Amino acid sequence: MKWALIVATRCIHIGIMVLLSLTLVLTMLVVVSSASLVYDFALPQPFSGPDIFDPYRNVDTTLGWKRAALHTHSRVEGIFNECDFTPRQITDRYRELGYDVVHFSNHNEHTEHPTEGHVAIYEHGYNIAKLHMNVYGSDDVMSYDPIIPIFDFQRQFKLELLAKDADLVQLNHPGRTKGLDKETLQRLGGYRVIELSNIISRNQEEWDWALSAGRYVFAVYTDDMHFLDCSYAVARRSTMLNTPSESYEDVVATLNDGAYYSLYTPDYGGGNWDIKRDMNPAVPRIRTIGESCGEIYVTFTEPADSVCFTGQNQRVLHTAYGCDSASYVMADEDSYARITAYFADGERIYTNAFARYDAAKMDSPFDAEHYSVNVWLTILYNLALLVIVTLLGVALYKVLRRWESFKN
Repeated sequence: MKWALIVATRCIHIGIMVLLSLTLVLTMLVVVSSASLVYDFALPQPFSGPDIFDPYRNVDTTLGWKRAALHTHSRVEGIFNECDFTPRQITDRYRELGYDVVHFSNHNEHTEHPTEGHVAIYEHGYNIAKLHMNVYGSDDVMSYDPIIPIFDFQRQFKLELLAKDADLVQLNHPGRTKGLDKETLQRLGGYRVIELSNIISRNQEEWDWALSAGRYVFAVYTDDMHFLDCSYAVARRSTMLNTPSESYEDVVATLNDGAYYSLYTPDYGGGNWDIKRDMNPAVPRIRTIGESCGEIYVTFTEPADSVCFTGQNQRVLHTAYGCDSASYVMADEDSYARITAYFADGERIYTNAFARYDAAKMDSPFDAEHYSVNVWLTILYNLALLVIVTLLGVALYKVLRRWESFKN
């Protein structure tokens, strides 16, 4: 009985030591990964100025629109595989559904494209909040990521580091990311594109939060595809690009320029792949779009049930019904306007936003500065982290010493 009590006591002691050591190590990793610049963020300020930025200023109507899947996952090596299908299988399936462009953005690794070879696109993010970004054009996968991004300046620091060596940074699934509330999205900058929400009922409020605060960003729609054999998960959310070719160079140039719109489609056939293949090539499209003398105009290949112009704080500026064309003259107090078209079979089209700016001061609304580094707070913050890591290291050292004495 006494022997059993001694063994049980030792086991409990060992368990406590192991648990305490792991807790200290994990806490140290969290603190170290929290190192960051600290920023002062500008207050939300609606777009203003005498001019209107037209994202479709460079549209070439002779090119038409190429349908793109810009966020898909494929089979990868290792235990973190999130898709059971190869890039070739995925590309073939999307091609047969009328897509022209298919890109792969696997988590924290580049994927060989079945036709283009190596394409430097990946989805970055190790953190538990699912703060993920698609990174275009970076030669290497960035290993830095705050494990628990608590502060907005940590999120901004991550965006800055990713954008430094990238052609484009896209903020993914904001509606499913912990911590990306209205206040945060009205602070952050440094990314070019936001991914629209896959929850239709939210009516893309995350995008409007940023736009209403004067943070100009384009928008894309993506399947974020993981399950190729599920009809409801494939060819539902796409981006229509006015690009001369399907090459990476042309696609990323178009994404940076703004000449594209987002398309939502229902699950044609409800699981019947033959119907899905037949109906997808015939989706409604934009025929012409642009701005002239303050008037925003759009025409479609088929009539829409309604066409809604949305502005500051999601205010409805104008709605047209049962038409294949619509227009709206931006008032002086309108900071921006974007278009949503609703079609009879459930399709929706979302355009990029037309926004006010001063062309004499900047080339586009992207040029506005929304944050700056606070040097003194950066020093104090990182010194505090250093102190915490040092204290944790001392605590770990004492635990290990006690462990050694216990074994002896």
